[in-house]
Amino acid sequence: MHILHPSELYNRKVICVCAAADSLSVTTMNISEEQTRGFYASDSHGENILFSTFYILILLLAVPGNALALWAFFRQECTSPFKVFLRHLCIADISYVLILPVRIDYHLSNRHGPFGHVPCRIAGFLFYLNMYCSIYLMSFISLDRFLAVVLPIKSLSVRKASYAKIAVGILWVTIIVSMSPILLSKGIVSNNSTGVCNKLYLEKASPKALLSTIVAFVIPLTTIVVCYILLLLKLRGIKQQEERPVKDKAVRMIILIVMNFLIAFVPYHVSRVIYLESHSRGHMTAATQESLGRANRITSALTCVSGVLDPVMYFFLNRTYRDKMLQLFCKK
Repeated sequence: MHILHPSELYNRKVICVCAAADSLSVTTMNISEEQTRGFYASDSHGENILFSTFYILILLLAVPGNALALWAFFRQECTSPFKVFLRHLCIADISYVLILPVRIDYHLSNRHGPFGHVPCRIAGFLFYLNMYCSIYLMSFISLDRFLAVVLPIKSLSVRKASYAKIAVGILWVTIIVSMSPILLSKGIVSNNSTGVCNKLYLEKASPKALLSTIVAFVIPLTTIVVCYILLLLKLRGIKQQEERPVKDKAVRMIILIVMNFLIAFVPYHVSRVIYLESHSRGHMTAATQESLGRANRITSALTCVSGVLDPVMYFFLNRTYRDKMLQLFCKK
């Protein structure tokens, strides 16, 4: 039986310790690599097909309805704030859905689309610019209907088409400036020797992004909720038969806009806040990062449903659009 010399025993212990250290280093490196890839890991082929199919369906449904609405709205004069807001909402919607071919190509290429930095930034910028313009224009419409029903006489001096055009101009400029950082930051992230465009889903997180997301959504959401609560309280007191059309139109608008927000925008912003807040804390596993990234993409895709729901709102709230739609589909 061989007896180990103390120096030999010591050398073996050193070798074991070094091997364990190397193993731990490799494991740490692998975890670090996974976490570095994190949100930019590719979806499975099946998920990319689902995303692409969803966007194609939205495109096919949203473009005809919004194009017809745009044509109908520009054939009538903007004699009221309501018509001004509807026209610009339609412009934002059709611009919004026309960015979808970029996302379709992106997913058909398994998130390895042939994007350069500039196209990646522009696509992300235009998508979120038009999305937030849509959100705020809905809050403007809600505020206008509130003033028209609750304060019909007192609001006449404020509810003018010229003022509405100024408000819309300020809105567009404000959101363009707010979204401009998307154009200035890096748009392509390396992933296994390919480029992933992180601007299409705003996958890069920061503390400023968390604060701006909360502020950007809370303002229009609060406006809509307050306006509709006060509007419903007012409508409860309407009993005269001649005022029923006003009440019915207001109720339809409330239902349509609230449904639009609940389906298209609330899930995205709730998911977005969780995404950004979790990312800012760090110390997440690769699986958690992957789940949060997938939820961010899915809820971002859901915001596009607004482009399909808005033409339904136009049908019930604008007579010119409704007449054109009926003429188109009810010809004998």
